[in-house]
Amino acid sequence: MSTEAIKTDTVKTHRGRVWFDLLADNMMVHEGAVPSVMIANGNLAERPCSLILVQPDKNNLYPRAINGEVGLLEGWALADAIHNIVSKDAGSEQKSAIIAIVDVPSQAYGRREEALGIHQALAAAVSAYAQARQAGHPVIALLVGKAMSGAFLAHGYQANTILALNDDGVMVHAMGKAAAARITMRSEEELDQLAKAIPPMAYDLKSFATLGLIEQFIDVSSADAPSSKDIELVQTLLADAVDNLKGDTQITKRLQGENRGASRRVRELLRSQWKKAEPSL
Repeated sequence: MSTEAIKTDTVKTHRGRVWFDLLADNMMVHEGAVPSVMIANGNLAERPCSLILVQPDKNNLYPRAINGEVGLLEGWALADAIHNIVSKDAGSEQKSAIIAIVDVPSQAYGRREEALGIHQALAAAVSAYAQARQAGHPVIALLVGKAMSGAFLAHGYQANTILALNDDGVMVHAMGKAAAARITMRSEEELDQLAKAIPPMAYDLKSFATLGLIEQFIDVSSADAPSSKDIELVQTLLADAVDNLKGDTQITKRLQGENRGASRRVRELLRSQWKKAEPSL
């Protein structure tokens, strides 16, 4: 499929699918356990690689998950896809890289989701990503659109390294701004003012990066209709991110973020108190 055809068919609905299709060129593409989860298997810089995407599905059995939200089916499907990758590489010295392409507006909110255990489905996806990382699979998250709420926790947040397009359409937060305004009984303008003093409340990527969570911003000519040079640049940076891990399976480097001083202090105090509480032998 040509680049032009991909843009025409997908850019109107889902930025994540645009990037998935272009990055998956020359890879084997297939659906996961449900149509809303797409997987591509191939190579990245001569290393085995899998791309994973959650996308909209207008025929989703759960109406709350038709716009790309991560719901019950998506959580379990992500876990299934990742466990399959880990199982396939169990005896291999060089583990496949896993690239999570992230454009997810939220987890799926609904009574049925809550009753049927969406917390378990999303936890299964989180656990699968963490297990893959701890088993030696380089896990990289590429933020190309929204990375919101429990959806991002389930798909992308457990990555060794998080890269993000430097674009206003890329947003990271625990809650959509309108919903956050309702919950806190403030206006959206008041939330923006608070965010200037409280970085975790901000929606812009620069504030999020001060928490030690974004490794690199990527400047592209268009986040919605990337050029061939944009794709080449992102492929290069993804390959570099994999190489730079050098076998590191942890995410403790996040604690070095500019605005993670309180996190570091809490851990220091916990270690100190734990040590004092240890029984003497």
